[in-house]
Amino acid sequence: MYRCGCGRWLLTALGVLLLGLASGCGLVGGSATFQPDIITVASPALGHGAIPVRYTCRGAGVSPPLHWSGAPEGTKSLALVMDDAATPITPYIYWMVFDINPATTDIQEGQLPPGARQAQNSAGHAAYQSPCPQNRGHSYRFTVYALRSVLSLPDGVSLKPAWTAIARSAIARGRLTATVVP
Repeated sequence: MYRCGCGRWLLTALGVLLLGLASGCGLVGGSATFQPDIITVASPALGHGAIPVRYTCRGAGVSPPLHWSGAPEGTKSLALVMDDAATPITPYIYWMVFDINPATTDIQEGQLPPGARQAQNSAGHAAYQSPCPQNRGHSYRFTVYALRSVLSLPDGVSLKPAWTAIARSAIARGRLTATVVP
């Protein structure tokens, strides 16, 4: 039986594109004025870079509280992306929130800010997917992007259009990396 290698090529190309987007470099129509790592991202629950069991599949599985500051002038909305820091080629997205009001400076545990929307994660659900690593030394990134526009995508939009819209509109970012602990 003959199998076309097109699917593998397409997945590889998509993986490379998503890797660039996950790193926050804004490859797809990104701005020349993109400012990486100027937004400060922190969490009282993820102290010392550790994700407690409560925020994983072995605990309550709720999203952790996050706080940020330092979005630049001209920010029209914010987006949050949680991904697996160790996935090769294609990042695994656990959570994507967009159209966060630029005056908002946090996300409370298990909640979304008013008016914010969620895109589908890599599992195909528009929700927080709690990490469930095989080993406890696995790291995850919480990246906050400052955007020059409101995305106005529908709630539950699929991953690729949401990634593309974030990359096109990103003007700055900040990141918190944390590891699941025993």
